[in-house]
Amino acid sequence: YPQNPKTSAIVKQLLAEGNARELQKYFGSRMEFGTAGLRAAMGAGISHMNDLTIIQTTQGFCRYLEKNFSDLKKRGVVIGFDARAHLSSGGSSKRFARLAANTFISQGVPVYLFSDIIPTPFVPYTVTHLKLCAGIMVTASHNPKQDNGYKVYWENGAQIISPHDRGISQAIEENQEPWPQAWDDKLIDSSLLLHDPYAMVNKEYFKDIQKQCFHRNINKETNLKFVHTSVHGVGHKFVQLAFKAFDLSPPFAVPEQKDPDPEFPTVKYPNPEEGKGVLTLSFALAEKDGAKIILANDPDADRLAVAEKQESGEWKVFSGNELGALLGWWIFTCWKNNNRDTRAIKDVYMLSSTVSSKILRAIALKEGFHFEETLTGFKWMGNRAKQLMDQGKAVLFAFEEAIGYMCCPAVLDKDGVSAAVITAEMASFLATRNLSLSQQLKAVYDEYGFHITKASYFICHDPKVIQQLFDNLRNFDGKNTYPKSCGRFKVSGIRDLTTGYDSSQPDQKAILPTSKSSQMITFTFANGGVATMRTSGTEPKIKYYSELCAPPGNSDVEQLKKELDELVNALEKHFFQPEKNNLQRKTE
Repeated sequence: YPQNPKTSAIVKQLLAEGNARELQKYFGSRMEFGTAGLRAAMGAGISHMNDLTIIQTTQGFCRYLEKNFSDLKKRGVVIGFDARAHLSSGGSSKRFARLAANTFISQGVPVYLFSDIIPTPFVPYTVTHLKLCAGIMVTASHNPKQDNGYKVYWENGAQIISPHDRGISQAIEENQEPWPQAWDDKLIDSSLLLHDPYAMVNKEYFKDIQKQCFHRNINKETNLKFVHTSVHGVGHKFVQLAFKAFDLSPPFAVPEQKDPDPEFPTVKYPNPEEGKGVLTLSFALAEKDGAKIILANDPDADRLAVAEKQESGEWKVFSGNELGALLGWWIFTCWKNNNRDTRAIKDVYMLSSTVSSKILRAIALKEGFHFEETLTGFKWMGNRAKQLMDQGKAVLFAFEEAIGYMCCPAVLDKDGVSAAVITAEMASFLATRNLSLSQQLKAVYDEYGFHITKASYFICHDPKVIQQLFDNLRNFDGKNTYPKSCGRFKVSGIRDLTTGYDSSQPDQKAILPTSKSSQMITFTFANGGVATMRTSGTEPKIKYYSELCAPPGNSDVEQLKKELDELVNALEKHFFQPEKNNLQRKTE
């Protein structure tokens, strides 16, 4: 289908050179459609994101929706896109979104296509708000610049989970021949089935998040200054609007990073999780303008990193777990102050993923609300939150350590826009009590017990080595035996969510869903430590997450940190064996 001159030129060139190896890379295997949808580099061939693979994916998705919703042609779908673009292959998020819209419209399905770039959370918001059948967001979030992605939401406003991924995947296989006029996206502009939700959502979303605004008077008066960076992504305009909605003075925007730029020229990786490297320009602007707090969104504005200037003049970048602790404390405190009826607490829930800090569990135990953990990823928290809300429960907050926060029930996914403005209100409130975010974090730990976490990863490009590493853990002292210790640390419990084994359950079966296709083992240690090792769904990494939870009153933080460091060193040495397995460390 040589419809895109740029991708066909790439392929013709390879054919002319007789470059079988490169051609194999482009055409050897189709991108896999999983619960996170698609994520791959833009370029030619079925292993990449391009016009053809977007058309094929959308045809499959459309057929799958027709099968599941008899009223699809009445309700329709929403499609949004970020600012990514790839010059050499001609691919861009906007072009992919228009081709997807064209596919649905050709089948008589109404499409709510945003006319301009938006934050990812606007798609699940629109699904819920307009009661649509599904949503698509074209974005690769914080991935390198050559990548793009296709993220899918179900009618409940949450990302899809099994079995939908398999159903859609199969439908894509069955609908690979492009339909007539599949390439002619100009057709949509005159179609009565095309709607633009941009203005409506920009009004309604900011109205909805104001339900989370509890201290308007403080916001109006505060002299706390904030710096915001959108890291060359979509966030700038929307965070400005969110501050306005909360009556906060607008944050200072990092000028070099505030406008969308698919080249991400000022950062090596456009991922605020990488910490200080991405924030260099923010620190400089904050010093210049006398701002004490930095708010950084990733390029599709669904995640948030926060940094605060300390008394010492150093900047502290909060980890996802630390900000999760602060936001959890804050959102519960606001709820408590606005709900005088103490009986209501039995219907209050907070969620976090199983590799995130258990600080919410400690707060829930002491305060009397419910805490639940889910599998890794917001798709699980979003779906669980919706189930609970349908049962009349209030889900106040959910978070994951990968700097993702759901602070507002109108969006059942992570949302960096509402998280940014709620963090700003929390900081403004604390400032009236002469407290910094760091001081309040310490107060949370003093009250509910210190939770020290440490996470990192190893890079490994050889799936066989990864398989071997995990097999070794499952057959550590002979066949079917897990390790009884890790260096000097005694193992007291094991949960293996690849096989479904859990030593702590009476029947030794894990409660959380298991998945044979991904590796994940959690070790509990006699000293109160927990460590999870897992493979990444989107990158060639083996990640680990460790935490030491101390009961309230044990405040020797340095000792706890030292203990956790030693546990992590033992984990790396005995369980990862980086030298033997030729693993590459995360480079700071």
